[in-house]
Amino acid sequence: MVTNTARILALAAACLAAIAATPPCEAQSPPHKTVVVKHPPVANPGDVSGSGSAQQNVAASKQYERLLRTNPAFRRARMHKECGPITDPELRESCLASFERYAGPSKPARRHGSSGR
Repeated sequence: MVTNTARILALAAACLAAIAATPPCEAQSPPHKTVVVKHPPVANPGDVSGSGSAQQNVAASKQYERLLRTNPAFRRARMHKECGPITDPELRESCLASFERYAGPSKPARRHGSSGR
């Protein structure tokens, strides 16, 4: 009988210890309702490609490269626009050098700025 009482007291002590170790519950607030708002996708005209856009892109790229090869003024303008804002000397030189392949054998675009030096 003493052992039975000791078991009950030990069990009661363990339960009280477990209750004491449990953090107090915060006041329960009413459950939040989650509202999901779905909008249709927003697409700008440039986001959606038309049926012939791949062919148009290839044609535009070829025209751009042809202008770089055949029109020194166009090439200089593109070099100025694309490489002008670059402040790091090494990166700027690399940018300018990327246009040299369009200058042809005489490289007229580089000759105007480096003549006499």
